[in-house]
Amino acid sequence: MYPTYQPDARQIWIKCLEVIHKEINEQSFKTWFEPIVPLKVTNQTLSIQVPSQFFYEWLEENYIHVLRKAIDYAMGRNGMLEYSIIVDKGDKKNPPIAYNVPNQKPTVPVQAQKRPEPTVYESPFQLKDLDSLDLDSYLNPHYTFDNFVEGDCNRLGRSAGLAVAQRPGVTSFNPLMIYGSVGLGKTHLIQAIGNYIKNTHANKFVLYVTSEKFCNQFINAIKNNTLQAFTNFYMQVDVLIIDDVQFLAGKEKTQESFFHIFNHLHQSGKQIIMSSDRPPRELAGMQDRLLSRFKWGLTADVQQPDFETRIAIIQKKLQADGIYIEDKVIEYLAHSIDTNVREMEGVIVSLMAHASLNRKEIDMDLARATLKNIVVDNEKEVTVDTILDAVTQHFEVNMSDLKSKSRKKETVFPRQVAMYLMKEFTNLPLKSIGYHFGGRDHSTVIHAVQTISDMLETDKDVEKTMQKLYKYFNRVRVKA
Repeated sequence: MYPTYQPDARQIWIKCLEVIHKEINEQSFKTWFEPIVPLKVTNQTLSIQVPSQFFYEWLEENYIHVLRKAIDYAMGRNGMLEYSIIVDKGDKKNPPIAYNVPNQKPTVPVQAQKRPEPTVYESPFQLKDLDSLDLDSYLNPHYTFDNFVEGDCNRLGRSAGLAVAQRPGVTSFNPLMIYGSVGLGKTHLIQAIGNYIKNTHANKFVLYVTSEKFCNQFINAIKNNTLQAFTNFYMQVDVLIIDDVQFLAGKEKTQESFFHIFNHLHQSGKQIIMSSDRPPRELAGMQDRLLSRFKWGLTADVQQPDFETRIAIIQKKLQADGIYIEDKVIEYLAHSIDTNVREMEGVIVSLMAHASLNRKEIDMDLARATLKNIVVDNEKEVTVDTILDAVTQHFEVNMSDLKSKSRKKETVFPRQVAMYLMKEFTNLPLKSIGYHFGGRDHSTVIHAVQTISDMLETDKDVEKTMQKLYKYFNRVRVKA
């Protein structure tokens, strides 16, 4: 059960707000005075409910003269103000828990007080002042839901993100934490949420910032003695999107500042969205009270895209750039790159660049050559093509033989060796390995791997063959 208005308290507070509204800018009014709930009037003392201890301290530190002027207008010189500070928000069954604190009345007579100059808070980004309606959100407009490819690997995160975008600060997904490894689309997703809100809720100030940028701003604020302006700027954000929150680990003072900002935004019904490379439970170097707040809302992961999603991502990218390539080339790329989306997009960009500069069509040969340059030269790993080259040269067979349905021993054995090596040296799923050998199913790959494993334990000739192939791979790595 939440507090009910008493008519006299509400009427008095409405009069107070008339004065306050004239004294401060619109954004500050919405942030610091709209959340206040008038509770009661007792013995010429107006009791108002504020969301937190920090909220109360900020009012006392920054708006005490404005409040005194408002109380004088609404209640007379003998009027007093009392804060009821919420320490537990409660739920449907339990009411909020609060404690009362009297307003610190200024000792200087109101007539002798000089009206404070309007405070202009500069953005930590060195932007325009907060009275401007055109504050930059630092969002990349290209990151949208329309060009974010949904799959089993990211469906929960995308669905939750869309729900938050449609009703920021209203859903139970507050905060929303998106986590996953590098290059899987976390930044795209959280910025897509921000862009959606910015385009559909013109009255909300959306801000995207990396945790590294946040830390640097905090340090500069301390150095320049502008910590109050820094904090106040973030307090007035409606949707805060902070990327790579794991980099706050170990930075105690920065975490302290973020803790207060987080508390205020959350209690004011503002939306908080974060990304991380790991789930909250694995974020070492974070304050426990901050970690507990990270778990208040929803934590959703994004994983490595499966084969079908990788194909969809490639097709989406090519479609956006107006490029057409054959399905077999798309499938080859999707089977060969299963690490992350960023690497996949990098390969596509390289392919288009090669095709444009050399005036060639994007065919299988160009795809193989491009992959070889990127994967072998830059990552120094044994690739599918490396394995196929080694096997075909050593056994003196053609690639067409390995892909054929031939059951001859001189073809079957090299094919099984190649499958075994792909299983050992790459992260390809069994289905993808089978694709490189004429589309064989995963059970054929399992049989091949098991056959070679058994032969290695019993057949010295097979062991020598594999040792020669391993040496070949080592030479490739050295050259790379």
